[in-house]
Amino acid sequence: MSNGEDIRSQTLQNRDLLSPSQLQQKSEIISQRLHQEIISQNFSTIFIYVNFRSEVITIPTIDLLISEGRQVCVPLTRVTEKRLDIIEIRDHQSELQPGYCNIPEPLESLVAERLINPESLDLIVLPGSVFDQRGGRYGYGGGYYDRLLSTIPQTTRIALAFDLQIVPELKLKTHDEIMDLIITEKSTIEAPGRAL
Repeated sequence: MSNGEDIRSQTLQNRDLLSPSQLQQKSEIISQRLHQEIISQNFSTIFIYVNFRSEVITIPTIDLLISEGRQVCVPLTRVTEKRLDIIEIRDHQSELQPGYCNIPEPLESLVAERLINPESLDLIVLPGSVFDQRGGRYGYGGGYYDRLLSTIPQTTRIALAFDLQIVPELKLKTHDEIMDLIITEKSTIEAPGRAL
């Protein structure tokens, strides 16, 4: 195991130890901070992950953004092509089902009319395993988000994480994309390398 793999698995183990109430409380603080950011920047077309396991909870934010009339899109994982399709949803309860790794994903039937061009996104909200103070991110090893971000460098990217997922510095590889902001329950880290 490389050093990167060690820190990733250790951090995810620590994150999995959060109790349901801790997960809920910390996620609510993070969600409020994210929402303030969305309002202050007036982002209208937002690509946001659907939370899974011990990730920062996003479903309430998805519902809130839809209710505000924003265009909300979520990922549909294309494993063979190693890419994420960006699908608009209007109701998470009826339009999501367990997909890749049992992560809630949009119904295949929505693709024909709700596939969104990455170029039209104002904001990408993404998860990850470990982050650093410079805006560095380790994902889960699939590279799906890094590949997407590399095609739309101008789009604002905000990561959601718990404070326990932040380290001073990660050993980044050339394909590891930098975040603009990382929002935790304790702080908002602004990446010096990618000023908004």
